[in-house]
Amino acid sequence: LAIDVTGQVFDEAGRPVRRTLIEIWNANTHGRYSHSLDAQTTAPLDPNFYGFGRVVTDDDGVYRLRTIKPGAYIARSDMGWWRPPHVHFSILGGGVRLVTQMYFPDEPLNQKDYIHMTIPENERNRVIAAPADAKSFRFNIVVRGRFQTPPDLDD
Repeated sequence: LAIDVTGQVFDEAGRPVRRTLIEIWNANTHGRYSHSLDAQTTAPLDPNFYGFGRVVTDDDGVYRLRTIKPGAYIARSDMGWWRPPHVHFSILGGGVRLVTQMYFPDEPLNQKDYIHMTIPENERNRVIAAPADAKSFRFNIVVRGRFQTPPDLDD
């Protein structure tokens, strides 16, 4: 399922972060990344999906991207730990690098994900995308300050 993700990148004062680089990566619909470190899984690769991209925000800090909604995957079979569908973001600009993950709303695995659970409960909504419709999501990012989007502690 192809999805569109749009949002804005802000600094701690709520100002748009212009012309900042965003790198994204995510697993394919089968829950497999297209890199050599994910070769241990039996999930199939998708020859039509690279799994990585870059965009630059515009003068209003707005970005738009199209990707595939990732599938869940087993992170640690010895623990029965499944990662929920998520998209990784690396924001580099304004003198800051922030790596974070965007989760999808209403995913039952969100509440069982060890990485998601490291985020204080009152801040978890900052990493959940807001659905516009079944194929479109909004995900705003704050790169620093009190309301910073929680960083990915697994990076």
